[in-house]
Amino acid sequence: MAISAMATAILLILLDSLEAAWLGWIDEWTYAFGPESARAILSAIAGSMITVAGVTFSMTMLTLQLASSQFGPRMLRNFMRDRGNQLVLGTFLSTFVYCPLVLASVRGSGDSYFVPVIAVTFGMILAVASLATLIYFIHHIATSIRIETILAKLAVEARKTAERVFPEHGHTSVPFPGKPMAEALPPAFDDDSRSVVASVGGYIQSINLDRLRRVASDNDLVVRVETRVGDFVPGSGSLVVSFPYGRVSDAVADDLSNAFSFGQERTPDHDIEFSLRRIVEIAQRALSPGVNDPTTALYCLDRLGEVLGILAGRHFPSGQIWDQDMKLRVVFDPVTFAELACSTFAAIARYGNRDADVVGRLLDVMERCSRSAPASDREKIMRLREAIRAGIAASDFEDVIKATQPARS
Repeated sequence: MAISAMATAILLILLDSLEAAWLGWIDEWTYAFGPESARAILSAIAGSMITVAGVTFSMTMLTLQLASSQFGPRMLRNFMRDRGNQLVLGTFLSTFVYCPLVLASVRGSGDSYFVPVIAVTFGMILAVASLATLIYFIHHIATSIRIETILAKLAVEARKTAERVFPEHGHTSVPFPGKPMAEALPPAFDDDSRSVVASVGGYIQSINLDRLRRVASDNDLVVRVETRVGDFVPGSGSLVVSFPYGRVSDAVADDLSNAFSFGQERTPDHDIEFSLRRIVEIAQRALSPGVNDPTTALYCLDRLGEVLGILAGRHFPSGQIWDQDMKLRVVFDPVTFAELACSTFAAIARYGNRDADVVGRLLDVMERCSRSAPASDREKIMRLREAIRAGIAASDFEDVIKATQPARS
């Protein structure tokens, strides 16, 4: 936006300097600026914009500090990527950059002077736009730190991740459920395989399984993926193990390692566990003795139930990818719905098992999520549900928990 403001200033100054006959009607509809008034107006706009930009930066940093302490440092990514904040700061900086450039073009005094009338008028328009942006920013920054707004955005990101990682029509690269990994791999796999290691350490942000399958098919390999999305892999840590050893050249090893995308932090783009974990973290902080805000935990459970309800009806990969000739090419440790749901619910139950409202909502959400899950996953979730209920059975508020749950037909 600042670069666009610089280009706009140069173009409008050139347009004013043309002194073409058709520009005369513009002067009739614009204020007849003199050099002194033009300098005063542009100086006032530039000075006020840099002041307002400084105040806006301070408010943004204060909001980031509040969000980090209240909702966890993982929330900073959302605030830093907020398009509204970027638009506001960009508008203020663009207006400031624009005004000095136009101010430098104002020359002379008395009867001999040059004032870019169109450029100065546009600067006034930018000042009015900046004022409107400031009003929007005050409302936006107050809305963005509300827990309801934050949870809604996190839920939207989690739903998008679910759509991306577990599409509604399933994974076409897995034609049928595979055998257990130990039975599917060749017998001599561990004795005649080469480990492909990471060149740099970091968190795995995505794994291109189609690329692994393609490289394995082109070189007649069987590849076992050693990590998951979201795992931290140190430098020289193992990424995949390829069989047989003799067909894994250095070039093939580079192709296999290029299927992994690394970063310094976990991101929700392909990491469904991290997407759920961010909501769980807010619930855990809300249930801590220092905060003691069970209402926020109830909001978190509602959003988690929404996302897990979508995941319950999706197809989860079997962990084996075969080529067109029905030869096994890639095996990996797949995430299951029961694993996602049980780890999510257990993390909240560990902190909220002394609050009747939280436990009641937790048990209700677990039951609703298990309805659409496969039978094996449903059994695991219900076992955890009964374990949580048994853990609080001796508490004084057991009857209150039963009363909070809706009647089931």
